[in-house]
Amino acid sequence: MNDLSRGQLIRSAAEVYDEFFVPALFGEWAPRMADAAHLAPGEAVLDVACGTGVLAREAQARVAPGGTVHGLDRNPDMLAVAGLREPAVHWRSGLAEALPFEDRRFDVVTCQFGLMFFEDRQTALAEMWRVLRPGGRLLVAVWDALERTPGYAAMVELLRRLFGEEIADELRAPFVLGDPAELRALFAGAGTATPEIHTPVGTARFSSIEDWVHTDVKGWTLADRIDDTQYALLQAEATTALGRFCQADGTVVFDSPAHIVVVRK
Repeated sequence: MNDLSRGQLIRSAAEVYDEFFVPALFGEWAPRMADAAHLAPGEAVLDVACGTGVLAREAQARVAPGGTVHGLDRNPDMLAVAGLREPAVHWRSGLAEALPFEDRRFDVVTCQFGLMFFEDRQTALAEMWRVLRPGGRLLVAVWDALERTPGYAAMVELLRRLFGEEIADELRAPFVLGDPAELRALFAGAGTATPEIHTPVGTARFSSIEDWVHTDVKGWTLADRIDDTQYALLQAEATTALGRFCQADGTVVFDSPAHIVVVRK
């Protein structure tokens, strides 16, 4: 995998990601993950692949007073944005495959929409399991399959038609762990306990098709792959190709299901 396929963003893209992607897609999942983790005051939490920190911030609010939250990410630009948003979280650079923490350190370990981008997913899960205390909870969220996420299936097809398979693959990457059987096999290979998998349906919301395209390009790895001329073409074509997801007021809404995996140690 290269930096793009690992979901690595430059600073400007990280800022767009936080301003647009988080409220459009990720924000609604942080409370769901925190609820599923049954977070309580005083607990120690590690959020792996924390990005700009939407889940870590939710965890910080729930484990106070007396609790601690560490947010770990390999992308310094994501962490720079995260640090500005919530200084109370302990932000740290590092790899999921080699967590810089001792065994049995945390009551809860979370990973929201990061597992699909790791170079070695099984090793990353084994590391999360290693730093979890007995009785602790490991929670991982991944997007459901692309074909069950209609808005992004249409966006990927538009990218493929305009720019080819390689560009389209950048937006297919977040959906590669949509098969629950593959997820169970990953956790088994990592040596964890048997996981529980739930698949709630979220709702993607963008203020317009223009903002949706802006978010997917400027807030994602496509920022370095699509030039200004191509971007203008994509915006023009999107109005027709993606119009069926528009509401009467011009906003964009479509189902966005995800798997939440819970494992107790």
